[in-house]
Amino acid sequence: MATAAFEDIVADFEFLDDWEDRYRLVIEEGKAMEPLPDALKVPATKVTGCASQVWLHPVIEGGVFRFDGESDAMIVNGLIAVLRRLYNGLPVGEVLAVDARAELGRLGLTDHLSAQRSNGLRAMIERIREVAAAG
Repeated sequence: MATAAFEDIVADFEFLDDWEDRYRLVIEEGKAMEPLPDALKVPATKVTGCASQVWLHPVIEGGVFRFDGESDAMIVNGLIAVLRRLYNGLPVGEVLAVDARAELGRLGLTDHLSAQRSNGLRAMIERIREVAAAG
C-alpha cells in the first residue's frame, strides 16, 4: 500500500547494511526538503508530543493528500521526509488505510529510534490521520 516514492527509500535501506548509513540517508532526505515558510510555523500546524519543534502543513487538493513539514532537529526533519514519501500523493481516502507502523517497520526505523523520537513519530502520524479523516 506504500507509494512508489516510499518503495524507493525501502530499496535504499535494503542496500545499506550499517545503521549509521541509514541515519545519514534519513538526515539527507530531510535536508533535501524545502523549508516550511515561517508563516506556516504557527500553533495550528505545530505537532504536540514531539521532543523537538515540529510543524506539519497538510493540504488536500482534488481529493489528493500531501503535506509539507519541518523540524528543528535533523533526524526528525528526515522522519518528516520519510513520512512524506509514505503519504504524499495518496487519495485522501487511502491515507487511513496505510499501516504506517508496518511500513516503517520495513525500514527498521522504529527499532532504532529513542523513545522520545518514537513518540514524536507517532504524534506526526496521528496528525496526518486526523487531517485525512476530517478531509
